[in-house]
Amino acid sequence: MADQKGDGDVLDELARVLRKAPERPAVLRAGRNGGVRTAVTRGELADLAERYARALHAWGVGVGGTVGVAVRPGPRALAVLLAVHRLGARGAVLDPGAGPDVLRARLVLARPDVVLADATAQAVAGWARPLARRAQLALPDLAELGPVATVGPRWPGCAAPLDDGARSGVLPRPVDGDGDAAIVFTSGTTSQPRAVVHTRASLAAGMRTVAGLVRPVADRPVLGGTFFVLVPSLASGAPVALPARSPRALARQLRRLAPQATYLTPPQLRRVLAEGAAFTGRVWTGSAPASADLLTRVRRAGADEAWGVYALTELFPAAAVEQAEKAAYEGPGDLVGAPLPGVRARTDAAGQLLLAGPGARDRYLGETAEEWVATGDRGSVDAGGRIVLEGRMKDMVLRDAENIYPGLYEPALHVAGVELALLVGVPAGDGDERLVAVVQPVAGADEGAVRAALAAPLARMGTARPDAVVLAEVPLGGRSRKPDRGAAARLAAERLGR
Repeated sequence: MADQKGDGDVLDELARVLRKAPERPAVLRAGRNGGVRTAVTRGELADLAERYARALHAWGVGVGGTVGVAVRPGPRALAVLLAVHRLGARGAVLDPGAGPDVLRARLVLARPDVVLADATAQAVAGWARPLARRAQLALPDLAELGPVATVGPRWPGCAAPLDDGARSGVLPRPVDGDGDAAIVFTSGTTSQPRAVVHTRASLAAGMRTVAGLVRPVADRPVLGGTFFVLVPSLASGAPVALPARSPRALARQLRRLAPQATYLTPPQLRRVLAEGAAFTGRVWTGSAPASADLLTRVRRAGADEAWGVYALTELFPAAAVEQAEKAAYEGPGDLVGAPLPGVRARTDAAGQLLLAGPGARDRYLGETAEEWVATGDRGSVDAGGRIVLEGRMKDMVLRDAENIYPGLYEPALHVAGVELALLVGVPAGDGDERLVAVVQPVAGADEGAVRAALAAPLARMGTARPDAVVLAEVPLGGRSRKPDRGAAARLAAERLGR
């Protein structure tokens, strides 16, 4: 369970910082040809958060309330977060692209008092149609779940603006003390979604940990788009640039901005490296596995340091490792680093990694609070106290009555010329499986040279040596664009004629 809230709530500190030097830039956006422009100043962001707080207060949102949030990351989403935090409510993060059935199940579970959505989210979800008189959800059978309000510019058919007629009125004092702060949906079936509940204390602890890792310096830009980048950086007085979507524009943005710190996902790093990007300062990556080779390529592209971050929805961040340490590791599995301050790690009887700490989720919605987070990762803690992952518990491949855990061997396949590598099981009949390595070469790499480089690590795999190696682009899935093992297994089966 999360520790009690103490001093140093980063969101509270951010609200104070924004009122200092209000003319200074807060959020930067990529302009044309990779240029940078100010999207919003500190004062404008503070004013927007206060306006949203007044509007939500007028809607009746207060302590213990729930606000559904379907707003793209950026200044408006951050202002919504600050407004919800000030009122002591909790924000339920909604993905409008999840599909109507999944979205319906999640809304039934969260029961928000109001759903805030920008025009793009409403269009994706099918909400941007003529809506009911009370601007209720247009998806079938959702009218009883509460109203929708538009944040930002409206398109035809969008719900009414959030702040219609709510620009005045007295706001209550900012809420202090602990309580639910965020609901983030994770795994679970359509009919039985699972939602992670973070408290104000656990969010604050996670953001303090990020601030301690990144150590942002005031008035020097940071590049990244997640809340865990935006909030600690802005609270330290550093403006944050939102990454350009195009890899080519992002490469130009990095060159012109020269950020003190950069956070990009591994797929973003791979794409921008292919465009010849040059890095400055410290570079961080997470949300998907980051190989030692990828971190090494980032260092070679100019970064002072390149870090892989191990994190879960339930605990962000949990561990981190720098390129030099990861590249020097020669043991089995994937070294993700020592637990960060306050994080505790152990394994259960099945070899599953368990984590706990002040930044851990309080509970899953509708379930009782628990101290330890079951990660779903098979792992261990080595003699130096570092976490080594050995693959997902459910990713085990059964071949010839032997249990093979891909995570133990995949890091060794990331040799020179390899972008990504997965070990997957392909049905072979009678419940047995063939073990196949799906290897994605770096763009332009010679396939013969890649196979030659793989020979040594394959020979060292012993009884876990794959039955076949397929050179192909590894499928990615989900919002964080992680390697999709199911799709990779289907691809392997097709290539092998199974």
